[in-house]
This record gives sequence, C-alpha cells and structure tokens, in this order.
Amino acid sequence: MDNFIKSPLNYIGGKQRILSQIAPLFPREINCFVDLFVGGGNVALNIPAKKLALNDNLSYLVDFYKALKKTPIKQVLEHIYGRISMFSLSLTNENGYKALRSLYNSEKNPLDLFVLVAYSFNHQIRFNNNHEFNNPFGRERSCFNSTMASNLKTFINKLKSSNVEFYTHNFTDFDLSSLGKDDFVYADPPYLITTGTYNDGKRGFTGWGRKEEALLLDKLDGLDMNGIKFALSNVLRHKGRENEMLYDWLADNKHYVVNEIKMEYSNSSYHTKNRDKQATQEVLITNYNPEQGYDEIYWQQRKPA
Repeated sequence: MDNFIKSPLNYIGGKQRILSQIAPLFPREINCFVDLFVGGGNVALNIPAKKLALNDNLSYLVDFYKALKKTPIKQVLEHIYGRISMFSLSLTNENGYKALRSLYNSEKNPLDLFVLVAYSFNHQIRFNNNHEFNNPFGRERSCFNSTMASNLKTFINKLKSSNVEFYTHNFTDFDLSSLGKDDFVYADPPYLITTGTYNDGKRGFTGWGRKEEALLLDKLDGLDMNGIKFALSNVLRHKGRENEMLYDWLADNKHYVVNEIKMEYSNSSYHTKNRDKQATQEVLITNYNPEQGYDEIYWQQRKPA
C-alpha cells in the first residue's frame, strides 16, 4: 500500500483503504482503463494501463484534474499558498473561507476549488442546485497541510506522466462502443443503499436511485455481451439493508464473480460467509475470474448460452 498514489482529495467513497484488495483483481494487462465515476482518482491512477479515460459528471472536479495536468507543480503550489495568504485561511478563520468560497462561485477557478476543499467540513465537495459550492467551513478540523501537499505533488506527477483523456458525461451518455477485448471498465457508482453528498440528489447534479442503478447494470450487461471486461464496486448489505436489485442481477448472471472486500484486507467468497445483517458487505463484482485471469478461451467457456 505504501507504493500506491493517494489522491489529494479526501473523497467520500474513495477506494484508497481497499486498493490493495481490488487492484490485484483487475486484469494484468489493460489497454484503455475507463473509470466511469472517477471521484478522487485513487483507483485509476494506480492501475497500469496504456491509456486512462477518466469520467465524472461533476464537471468542476474534472476541471480540477485538467488544471493539474496542464499546470506546472510550482505554479499550482504558488496559487494554493497565495490564496491561503490572501484570505488568511486557518483552522478558525471562517470569514476568510467564506470570502474565498464567494470568489470561487463567481469565477470557478479549478485550483480555488481545491483550496476550498482543503478547508471545508470533512474535505467534502458539495454544490447546490445553482452549482455553487456550499460546503461549510471545517472549523478546527480542516486545513492544507504537509501531507496533503505531498499527496498533491505525487498525484500531479502521475497525471502528467500518464496518457489521460477527461470526460464529463453522465455514465449513461459515455460511449463504450469503441472498446475492445483488451480494454477495461471500472464502475464505482454511488451506492444505492447508502446516503452521502454524492447521491442525495441535492447538489445540482444527477442523484442516484433505482433508475440509475438499473441503467448502470444494463450498461455493464452490454459490456459483458460484447466480451469487454468490467469490475463493479458496490455493497450488497449495509446497516441492515440489502441491495435486492444487485442480488437479483447476480442471480440472473451467475457467471459474474463476487469478490468480497474485507477490512482486514483479505478476499473470500460471499457464498460461504454467514450473513450478519448489520455488517457492511462490500464487494467487487467482475465478469471474469480474477484467479484465472482473462483470455479469449476462458471467455468462450463461461459465456452463457
């Protein structure tokens, strides 16, 4: 895990804590890695691939990544420290934070968004229906520190050295028709049975409900029918709730492989575990067997009639 690049964004739902589990389950060789819900970018920038296609419908987040890609590191850091000085940002200066927030909402400078996130409550990214950043101040909790600066520099270097294309589509509009058998699609959508700022439907962007869940599962089925590898991060159970849509989908597609993700960083089959109704059961669902790898012969053997 020490070798993994960590996103400078403390993104809710980020996969940094389980990356050591899911990364080994991906194909060993990938031409184009498509991340339909890139979020903090923890997964995409740690997977060896010839090309990265990073997508998120939160366009301001993608604008930030684009800015990091094209702007020299020195200039990025100068901007950040310049804003901290200009607005006297600190653990207690809420007025300075609000002044920068107003400036960002009027100008939408992508680097200002990062500075805001550094000082916002729980480092969250949240917009209202008018696409104004509205996350409150993180008093006594949030600031730009040396760890965040180090993660940012490493992240920028990786972005600059990677063959990356950026997209701001809703996942339903992302064109996957040109993908081939050596390409790979990773989906880490908002989880249907959990609630967060990314799926409560209150930030001026598309929320997440049963309709979106069904559309995504259909899209993954389409990839499977065309022999395109995919992996889906999700939870089958959380705080006494079960994702019945996901269970039904798995029952209809018995060739899909369910890899259970554990906090102790070990993998096991979800079929053999006792179902603790209160526990969170996080999984990575693949349309190939990670233990055997993926090849054309194996695809033909497991392809349903």
